Amino acid sequence: MDSLNDVALVSSEMEKFLCELLLDSSQPISERFRALFSLRNLKGPAPRNALILATRDSSNLLAHEAAFALGQMQELEAIPALTSVLNDLSLHPIVRHEAAEALGAIGSDGNIPLLKSSLDSDPAQEVRETCELALERILHLKDAGNTEELAATDISPFKSVDPAAPATSCSSVDELRKVLLDEEKGMYERYAALFALRNDGGNEAVAAIIDSLGSKSALLRHEVAYVLGQLQDKAASAALSNILKDVNEHPMVRHEAAEALGSIADDQSVALLEEFSADPEPLVSQSCEVALSMLEFERSGKSFEVYTMILSLAQQLHAQVIVNGLHREVLYGSNITNAYVQSGSLPLATKAFDQITEKNLHSWNTIISGYSKCSLYGDVLQLFRRLRSEGSAVDSFNLVFAVKASQKLLLLHNGRLLHCSAVDSFNLVFAVKASQKLLLLHNGRLLHCLTIKSGLEETCSSCLRFWRCTLSWVL
Repeated sequence: MDSLNDVALVSSEMEKFLCELLLDSSQPISERFRALFSLRNLKGPAPRNALILATRDSSNLLAHEAAFALGQMQELEAIPALTSVLNDLSLHPIVRHEAAEALGAIGSDGNIPLLKSSLDSDPAQEVRETCELALERILHLKDAGNTEELAATDISPFKSVDPAAPATSCSSVDELRKVLLDEEKGMYERYAALFALRNDGGNEAVAAIIDSLGSKSALLRHEVAYVLGQLQDKAASAALSNILKDVNEHPMVRHEAAEALGSIADDQSVALLEEFSADPEPLVSQSCEVALSMLEFERSGKSFEVYTMILSLAQQLHAQVIVNGLHREVLYGSNITNAYVQSGSLPLATKAFDQITEKNLHSWNTIISGYSKCSLYGDVLQLFRRLRSEGSAVDSFNLVFAVKASQKLLLLHNGRLLHCSAVDSFNLVFAVKASQKLLLLHNGRLLHCLTIKSGLEETCSSCLRFWRCTLSWVL
């Protein structure tokens, strides 16, 4: 949500759907986050109350994001609920931390006594440091005094309400770097240097930000990871990957590293997110799942509203099909699966697909293509193996996705399996091209013999010329 409060307009039915989806704990976490991201762009009591209820969700990741959203929306009416969250020591520190940050983002003088109290008494260091930041931000707002000055100094080019205004006293990247890395400086001053470096965005500034991932403060490290996600600079991939892999790192830092890797979205980052989507720490595994889901949305090129509308219609249709007892029939189940794929909800698509009693080629290809479109290549190969183990048909369509997945994952040992699948399905043209794509030299001579035997030598001639040249070079 940006600091200018660009408000989306949706129907009352869609607003109701989003609120219910956010609060439905039976839904995949990625879908609930999609609802949350939509609701934070809306004004009014229904979105606000849904987000307030979500701050008490059993998912600490969702609860903390709901508190963050209320702060970004600068909802004055949410102050009592955020106060209650900050005071409730039974809640996870990451949720209390986000409530404190939200109170600072809202910026009301009335929040000062509570923040001072929590600064003195909260048992979690990350919460106390957040209270320190929030208090400094409120004081900064008071000192700034007028809207014009705030607009010039506080509004982020990334359209976020930041916990600190970017530093103006330091003019050079080197000076800002020294402040950011100085463990003796106050947290607000270090945050101010961080946001000034972010706004600079040059190579030296990014390098300085990456260096600060070694800070002693978990709170600062988590904010640094968040900023690197905003910058989407691939230079940070290695450092963020190391954080995600480090099981001894604070979960709130690993969570932000995962989301930042989702923003950077190179092949290595996506593969790592897939791997750690099974992490035993829910903050980490759910962050990976959400990051992959958001990456899928961004790559699609569709608007968020279109996805939400399709998802709403798909769920309504699915519910009606279940009521009529038709969800296990392949015709209805395949269409529901496809609707969920089009909405970007792979977990719900998979659920609908698994309910089909007798799957056909269309249903298999629908779910496999959905995962391939989202670059979830490990899942593509699992589905392809499952397709074969269940005795379903193999065709050039699903083989294309399997070859692409193996190529992307550099799993050359899948070559023999894919080659056999192509030959078994009498697609020798594809078998030649698949082996060429995967550079499986050991298949070259065998395929040559098969194509001659099957009368396809002319059809496969261009690919076979490739093999002859390659084999003559290698051998």
